[in-house]
Amino acid sequence: MKFGAVPNQSGVTWPELLDCWQELDKNSNFDTLWLMDHFVSGFGQEFGSGESCMEGWTALAALANSTSRVRLGIMVTGNFYRHPSILAKMATTVDHISGGRLILGIGAGWHEYETNALLGMPLPSVKERLDRLEEAAHLIKLLWTADRPSFAGNYYRLDGPPFNPPNLQDPHPPILIGGSGEKRTLRIVAKYADMANVSGSPEEVKHKFELLDRYAEDAGRDPNSIRRTIQIPLFLNDNPAFKERVLQGIVAMRGGTPEEAAKSVLLGNVDEVKQQVATFQEAGVEEMCLALWPRFIMPAVKAFSDEVIPEFR
Repeated sequence: MKFGAVPNQSGVTWPELLDCWQELDKNSNFDTLWLMDHFVSGFGQEFGSGESCMEGWTALAALANSTSRVRLGIMVTGNFYRHPSILAKMATTVDHISGGRLILGIGAGWHEYETNALLGMPLPSVKERLDRLEEAAHLIKLLWTADRPSFAGNYYRLDGPPFNPPNLQDPHPPILIGGSGEKRTLRIVAKYADMANVSGSPEEVKHKFELLDRYAEDAGRDPNSIRRTIQIPLFLNDNPAFKERVLQGIVAMRGGTPEEAAKSVLLGNVDEVKQQVATFQEAGVEEMCLALWPRFIMPAVKAFSDEVIPEFR
């Protein structure tokens, strides 16, 4: 099993972010490191949006040049923020800067406040965002695999452009599509992605992977060619009052019961977290990417790296 972490660019200075990434690159068991694609702090929401937040792809290029071991990417790029042909160029550039370590993470996008406040545009409908995502994934793969491709979609077009330099990775960087939607998103994953990234409880994750198997077969692909990953919050803390506050916060945000909330996070001491990771592994997860709320807590991440990850190698 592989493990990633998201030491993101929200609420930190550049020296702090750089130190964190270089420390985890040199002295941790993590396989991947990720930034987020938000332009304000607070994960794209109005609450807590006033702190420092650097642009993800610009920061990723610098971090690619400042690390040497981990694979890296954005978890995940909001597709409608950038024309996909420009995103393909950005990704190829970072692939070269990193020496072939990039993973292209992409999704439909969702953060309404950020879109309205910073970009000055309404958030497109779910259907439009998914239509755009599907066209973008198709277009990017064309640019990366075909010679001067042409493409005419409802939102994007190509008119036989050259694409140089080619990617360092052959045939191209892995494409990770993030999202758990069972009607459209997983079908797009099945057609175009090398990696799926979903969320939920072990039961929900297992169900989504079973759907993905079926959709991949419908698309004429080997389901085993798509790597199964999740992003999951980590709360490595054994304090009962802290645990209760975490579960109350998740219930307030997502609804449901505290028992249901506890199934979709890693919460507790090292032994409890090990058991939770094992349950997700049994559900078919091949790679787990850690998110921390409200900010990245380095001691917890290092403890997970040193005490949890070795149990799953």
